[in-house]
Amino acid sequence: MYKEFYGLKELPFALTPDPRFIYFTPSHTEAMANLHYGIESGKGLIVVTGEVGTGKTTILRWMMQRLDRTVLVGYIFNPRLTVPEFYQHVARLFDVQEWENKSELLFALGKTLEARHARGLRTVLIIDEAHGLSTSVLEEIRLLSNFESDAAKQLQIVLTGQPELRDVLNNPDLRQLKQRVALRCEIKPLPNIEETERYVKARLLVAGAARTDIFSPGAIDYIFRCAAGIPRQINNLCDNAMLTGYASGLHTISRAVIEEVADTFDMLPDARNSRLSIEEQESPARIFNAQGRAELWSAGGSTAQATAVDEAAARHSSMEHSSAHDDDARADELDDTHATPAPDVNDIGAAFRRWDVMGDR
Repeated sequence: MYKEFYGLKELPFALTPDPRFIYFTPSHTEAMANLHYGIESGKGLIVVTGEVGTGKTTILRWMMQRLDRTVLVGYIFNPRLTVPEFYQHVARLFDVQEWENKSELLFALGKTLEARHARGLRTVLIIDEAHGLSTSVLEEIRLLSNFESDAAKQLQIVLTGQPELRDVLNNPDLRQLKQRVALRCEIKPLPNIEETERYVKARLLVAGAARTDIFSPGAIDYIFRCAAGIPRQINNLCDNAMLTGYASGLHTISRAVIEEVADTFDMLPDARNSRLSIEEQESPARIFNAQGRAELWSAGGSTAQATAVDEAAARHSSMEHSSAHDDDARADELDDTHATPAPDVNDIGAAFRRWDVMGDR
């Protein structure tokens, strides 16, 4: 709808994992390097994790489009499978025929893998959303990793999923599978505002934009804050902001437009990020002066401390209306007490009384 208004050839912020719009951050580059090295070297089991919306599926599709035609790839994106359903998927993906039970399937699959490996060809099984796999299916995946020669694995397995996949692999029942993970990497959100700006501009250019300043600097700043660097969240904000801008006749998207869209999608940044927490505001370290804190901690005794704190607070309350003359007197007394030695560690009451007389300077 807004393509012509902003001079675009296609929609730049669709939520589908289109590999043409991939944007390589350092963590994306690291993940791709791990995948390339692991598959080419026959490492066997590779694990890629990342928060929801960071681009795991996009990077998988980008890689699959660029693998050599000699590489046989099987891609499973639905993890909610029973063990029989999982093997049916594997059989179809690798064109294994004439089998009636698991034993026959594994025998036929082994012959296929061995023949391809002998010719120097790679066979890859990619399982997306792997954090949703059952323990029984993960155990079968471990058994598939047993297809190997003396020097390399005959089947390369890539597991991608949300951070929960790490917890899944830490299950004691899956410790054998965890030990077989040869490479592991994490795809992280965009780290800062500058990277977010480059991401937005890169997608606009792929979409054929004649200008890349459609979003104001203030808008980019607020997009990063609302989306927390998650590419999918950024896409959602930008797409709806451009729709709102088109409806309002705005050729430049301002921060106000982003605020409106973020409010609609319940994506406003947490207000707690912009103020001190209650705990921080009530921290004793922000009330006592240095000498008072030193005397407090040297005195010890939690019960006595609590009583002394109450007494000190009460005395401060009663002295709120002291005259300026009294303030001067306390200041003079403070100067005199700088040279006074610390009280006995058992006399917490005396420590607090002297601190109270000095005031918080």
